[in-house]
Amino acid sequence: MSAQSEAILEQNLINQLVGLGYTLVNIPNGQELMINLKSQLEAFNGTTFSDKEFEAILNHLAKGNVFEKAKTLKDRYSLTQDNGDTFYVRFFNSEDWNQNLFQVTHQIAQEGTYKNRYDVTLLINGLPLVQIELKRRGLEIKEAFNQINRYQRHSFWSNYGLFQYVQLFVISNGANTKYLANNKLQSVKQTFYWANEDNRNITELEDFASAFLNRDHLGKMIANYIVHNETFKTLMVLRPYQYYATEKIIKQVATSNDNGYIWHTTGSGKTLTSFKASQIVMDMPGVFKVVFVVDRKDLDYQTMKEFNSFKKDSVDVTDNTRSLVRQLTDGTKLVLTTIQKLNNAIRKVRYEKSLTHLKDERVVFIFDECHRSQFGDTHKRITEYFTNAQLFGFTGTPIFAENASKNELGKRTTKDLFGNCLHKYVITDAIRDQNVLKFGIEYIGKYKKKKTNTLLDIEVEDIDRAEVYKDPGRIEKIVDYIIKYHNLKTFSKEYSSLLAVSSIENLITYVDLFKQKKVAGDHDMRIATIFTYGNNEDDDDAQDFLPGDDMSMAAEPKAKYGSSHTRDKLDEYIADYNKMFQTSFSTRDSEQFENYFKDISQRLKDREKQNFHDKDRLDLVVVVNMMLTGFDAKKVNTLYVDKNLRHHGLIQAYSRTNRILGEKKSQGNILCFRNLKKATDDAITLFSNKDAIEEIILPPYEKIAKKFDEALDALLKITPTYKHVDDLLGEDQELKFVQTFRRLLRAKNVLESYVDFDWEDLEITQDEFDNFKSKYLDLYDKVKSDTQKHKDSILDDIDFEVELIHRDQINVAYILKLLAQLSEEKTPSEAEKQKKAIKELLSGEVELRSKRLLIEKFIEENLPQIRDADNIQDEFEKFWQEQRVLALDEICQEENLDRVQFSNLMETYIYTSQTPVRDDVFKCLESRPSVLKAREIGERIINKMREYVELFVRGVG
Repeated sequence: MSAQSEAILEQNLINQLVGLGYTLVNIPNGQELMINLKSQLEAFNGTTFSDKEFEAILNHLAKGNVFEKAKTLKDRYSLTQDNGDTFYVRFFNSEDWNQNLFQVTHQIAQEGTYKNRYDVTLLINGLPLVQIELKRRGLEIKEAFNQINRYQRHSFWSNYGLFQYVQLFVISNGANTKYLANNKLQSVKQTFYWANEDNRNITELEDFASAFLNRDHLGKMIANYIVHNETFKTLMVLRPYQYYATEKIIKQVATSNDNGYIWHTTGSGKTLTSFKASQIVMDMPGVFKVVFVVDRKDLDYQTMKEFNSFKKDSVDVTDNTRSLVRQLTDGTKLVLTTIQKLNNAIRKVRYEKSLTHLKDERVVFIFDECHRSQFGDTHKRITEYFTNAQLFGFTGTPIFAENASKNELGKRTTKDLFGNCLHKYVITDAIRDQNVLKFGIEYIGKYKKKKTNTLLDIEVEDIDRAEVYKDPGRIEKIVDYIIKYHNLKTFSKEYSSLLAVSSIENLITYVDLFKQKKVAGDHDMRIATIFTYGNNEDDDDAQDFLPGDDMSMAAEPKAKYGSSHTRDKLDEYIADYNKMFQTSFSTRDSEQFENYFKDISQRLKDREKQNFHDKDRLDLVVVVNMMLTGFDAKKVNTLYVDKNLRHHGLIQAYSRTNRILGEKKSQGNILCFRNLKKATDDAITLFSNKDAIEEIILPPYEKIAKKFDEALDALLKITPTYKHVDDLLGEDQELKFVQTFRRLLRAKNVLESYVDFDWEDLEITQDEFDNFKSKYLDLYDKVKSDTQKHKDSILDDIDFEVELIHRDQINVAYILKLLAQLSEEKTPSEAEKQKKAIKELLSGEVELRSKRLLIEKFIEENLPQIRDADNIQDEFEKFWQEQRVLALDEICQEENLDRVQFSNLMETYIYTSQTPVRDDVFKCLESRPSVLKAREIGERIINKMREYVELFVRGVG
């Protein structure tokens, strides 16, 4: 079975699909694809099209990118027929998906920048809507993913861009099979296994085809479960647990009036699930309105943005109670509001007349994070007021008897309020599926003796006295510890972090100490804080609070912050923030304060964007309760904890760090300055099971070091020294080296996140490792170079994961400092040794490799002429600018570009980080290319622009 070839895998799949009702059709090339499309659209629409009419349809289909074409697929095209009549052409039936026409073909050849041949294509009504790429058993499934990315760049756009109608990709090596939406911005992390209702993954290709590719299920997925993300203009597809949860809610609404709740772990995408459920339910017969309810003002705004990103203008946020009452009574089908405003609406006499007619209407309520919002009088009030309501709750951490808080209604659980759990997807499921990360938890203190922890020589075990925790000496040691290890934990500030503390009083001590130490030059972290009114007692559960609707912060400073002193301190910290980021927030009123909160949140979220500027970076946010639940930012990877947490509060707080984002972010870092070991174990047991602790928490440092050693042994069997890499025979051996060294890189990436990390513990020195790394990057450069020369290589689809090597602090500015030291060396031998070290550094850093030849040219030709080390930077900048001009002139000469226009276009590209569109590139050409050549020429020039920016702009700061 392991030797099964790709061809046999392909043929077996085709045979199976034919057995599932697909029609097998032979389509060898793009021309035949269009002929088949014409006949299928005619059959689907019950008509015939003349050549002229079909040409108009093709021109309509050719418009737009992948995102816009996905909308075209669901719309009808108003075709003016030859006789002048109007005919509405349908491309897909979303209401009755089984009425669509399903075909399967294979090995379609498409000519673009390169000639590509696609494995298995599923056509619906003649359009290629699913593309399946196969690799023989034993090869990594990631290679099929990378192959798809290559096809998207090289040829999907040819032949009227028909392959840009692909909605879903399927990748498989027979044993592992995954699916993904057609979205070029995603990584392999956005590929999913299909699963059954009990979250058991269906990995074998044959089983996947039966469960997922049968016509009824595939038609439903394309009709209902492909989501258009308006914010990023990309496609999203629901994961299996999101699909099952939505289907369960739909069935419940269709067949009964019973309530229910969905238990999907924090970070698994509950907003998308709840949106899709809301969107489908609101159009179901008998449903008057869907009301989506959150329990905090900030989520009102945040969830509105997310809902509207899935479907533009799908919700109009209810910014006050009066607006909510209006939306409850008008034609708005989907209303998003806070539980506070909903509570106000049904309690206040002035709204009673307006809402009376709603009492008996079929209103479906969907509650976000229902573990918080529904415990108290509000739930009872809603259910008594809306007599025909149906309630569904979403939670990542349900309330059980063990973690229920006693209130005036007694200890009530999620089941008491919502009934049965309709679908469950717990944290162990999510970690297994790689939908969230494990936690790397380190307990910092004397009870956990480590050689690197002597800085924090304090006894915290079994102490629960407020005076110990608020001792300024203890807090200063923690501040020093964070300063020392923050770069290590966040990859030199590439990621952000949160610090959770037990009280506002302690928070002020922390922030003031960080400020003092920054002034003293001990760190350069950018730190912000936010807190609201409340007492200063230690809170066991992580919660978020923002001022209520009817509260004026300016009017009641003492009620808001406990004392005028704390409000003054918050104003001081907001002023620091304003100075750091040129903003103008204050505590003058609740709106200003909310905007401050939103700005902090957005600043952390925006770090994910490709065009994020470092000047907007925020490194650490100090909080008491805020942002510890419900807040998501993928670029937050570390939580420092100096407060007691337990149960759902602990899991919620930890889960701020474990969102998936590329290979470098291998875990969420939790640094506990209190002994939360038992609380952590208890919480994990409560929300998964007692055997799950090892699945959720990274193993000790020693176990990761052992994995590193095992990977090293495998590498040394292939290449005993780095010099042996040059002796590898052919690409098969090079591929084996790349895959094995990549395993070593991954292990080192995790290992380095531990404060115990020390090269002396490993069986290889850092110099030896860096030598291997240089050889690895040489192969990476070779593949990039061969690709540009249009050579096929078995290394083309290998992911080198160079982000695991990249280090921001090693840039041109750093090299210039070394050059200054080089010019000060006293002996020729010392200078030569230093020069050799600099050149090795240039070879080992991803961002510097493209600049290596020019920097070495400067070292050899210009540096000996510079007598004063203080002039090196000025001379280098002059040299660099000259090389930039020469390189720009060279591109203009090679491509016949207008120098002034192209220079302006390049500057715009550098400033905005937005890749220019081809039409803007063509305006710089002395003559516009033919339609046949335009794509190739445009791609080539844009690639040269990228290389120019990579060489002269990135990493030069």
